[in-house]
Amino acid sequence: MHYDSQWLHEQSVITLERILPAILDLTQSDPDQALFLERLRNHFPVLFEYYLNLYGEHYDCHFHLEATVGSLAQAFLQRPSELRQLDRHRQQNEDWFQSQKMVGAVCYVDLYANDLAGIQQKIPYFNELGVTYLHLMPLFDAPELNSDGGYAVSSFRKVNPKLGDMNDLRVLTTQLREHGISLVLDFVFNHTADEHEWAKKALQGEKQYQSYYLMFDDRGKPDEYEPFLREIFPDQAPGSFTFRPEINKWVWTTFNTFQWDLNYSNPEVFRVMLEEMLYLANQGAEILRLDAVPFVWKQVGTTCENLPEAHWIIRAFNAFVQIACPALLFKSEAIVHPRDVRSYIDPSECQISYNPILMTHLWDALATRETFFMRHAMSRRFSMPENTAWINYVRSHDDIGWGFADEDASEVGINGFDHRRFLNSFYTGDFPTSFAKGHPFNYNPRTQDMRIVGTTASLAGLEQALATKDPLAVEMAVRRIVLIYSVVFSIGGIPLIYLGDELGTLNDYSYLDDSQKSPDSRWLHRPSFDQQQFQQRNLSTDATSAVFRRITHLISVRKAQPAFAGMSTEFFDLGNNHIFSYVRSGTITVLTNFSEFPQQIDSQLLPKFGSPDGKLFDLISQQHLMIGSTLEIPPLSVFWLS
Repeated sequence: MHYDSQWLHEQSVITLERILPAILDLTQSDPDQALFLERLRNHFPVLFEYYLNLYGEHYDCHFHLEATVGSLAQAFLQRPSELRQLDRHRQQNEDWFQSQKMVGAVCYVDLYANDLAGIQQKIPYFNELGVTYLHLMPLFDAPELNSDGGYAVSSFRKVNPKLGDMNDLRVLTTQLREHGISLVLDFVFNHTADEHEWAKKALQGEKQYQSYYLMFDDRGKPDEYEPFLREIFPDQAPGSFTFRPEINKWVWTTFNTFQWDLNYSNPEVFRVMLEEMLYLANQGAEILRLDAVPFVWKQVGTTCENLPEAHWIIRAFNAFVQIACPALLFKSEAIVHPRDVRSYIDPSECQISYNPILMTHLWDALATRETFFMRHAMSRRFSMPENTAWINYVRSHDDIGWGFADEDASEVGINGFDHRRFLNSFYTGDFPTSFAKGHPFNYNPRTQDMRIVGTTASLAGLEQALATKDPLAVEMAVRRIVLIYSVVFSIGGIPLIYLGDELGTLNDYSYLDDSQKSPDSRWLHRPSFDQQQFQQRNLSTDATSAVFRRITHLISVRKAQPAFAGMSTEFFDLGNNHIFSYVRSGTITVLTNFSEFPQQIDSQLLPKFGSPDGKLFDLISQQHLMIGSTLEIPPLSVFWLS
């Protein structure tokens, strides 16, 4: 619903005054009571508006709001002093995450370091690599068999026992923070595992907990919804509803039969999920990756994706967080149409977001050796609101889907459907001249949709090149890896490395021998930490050391250049479709050659920096380049020109 702004203001004042006595009594002995009350007054009008939009028609809306503010105050009281200090520091430095020194890394705890104590032992390596942002993939308690890689969460307040416990997590967050590394955790807020305490009580027939989920007594309602819904995993979990004979009900299960969608139309669900979120913030998480944000609200007759209420929920969460733990940021995970990806990005919603648009176009440019499509898409879709940032990445734990916009493709003369079929053929190695060793994921014969899995090195040609023992092919593969990461490190936003990529890690086919993993080909690109490869990183005789040396050099150059801070990125056309080029903060020109052949550009088309001697300085090679009428860029190479 939408309400008159004047009426909203008046009602928010009245409601806050009614809530305040209980909050004053609750926080009276806290030394930071005044600070909490100041934040509450500042942000209450915003949270009140979004909360009322969501739940204003509930007869007990105000009761639930008062209970939720009470939960907020309790979380503030439990917030450790060092995190309160971080809150104050971040509020005085709101652009901290836009620094050029921000470099992200992501890994699975068990695959990379066995447990949380092992991650702590890896901190010296994170410092060596230059990491200041560490995303640990889902580490909370999950079902032994049906865990979806940890995204079927059984409890947000219990670490998977194989990885440690909550005390281990608190110790780790403290150690990371002391080394300048911000911890990122997943907050799976669309669904829980069917082994979550709430789901178990629902299966026991408790009506309160059944109302936490979307449950139906027959197929009537599911059949109204189903025609408009897309199947996310048609191979593993066709359809969006699962019948549970224990309670004789159909349960909404967007992703898997064992992942139950939460019912956010119930204000009690909003409150209890906020409590879980604030609990994680108080353990030291500085960024929460909000999983599957487009799916959290359902409405008959729609796709149940990207509805306005999904945005209201996140904005309401954000407003509550600004009161209790303002150091916390939200990162959106929305692998949807590019326009919808951007719709979740705002200082009052998700301050940072994955950039699947750039990721898709980097792989497209490697396959086609052409950059005009990427340049066109980036020129249209890269800009962001102030005080926000992209998370730029080459790959993730998940598959690669070709999520470019068909309208963008059409505008540059590309048929989107045919082009996706080409990319699938190329990256599975079926295309005659392909260098890639990827595998298909979730082929849908009805729509012919398919996605790709594989490590960066294997998709970029290193696996194939090493098999042929061709030194030139190995060098070209190494250059491809470094090339696409050079864009991630230099374009506006925060770069993110999937740990192992910096060592040229190849596909891991051992997952086929594990009956629990073999049905899911994404395990192909989730290899365990390779100690031998790690120890060889500083040698100078193999591909591992070549990739590591060049990647770490790019990181060190990035971190030394303030021009790489923030989002300012201006794309331009040099008249050569093998070249992708842009200017950062008006001072550094990035030139990348996506072809296996040298490319020349007209120097007159380069942005002018007023160099009187006809020279430009390449920050990567640390050499001056003489600029005549043309400038030649070597095969699969990059210049960062100052």
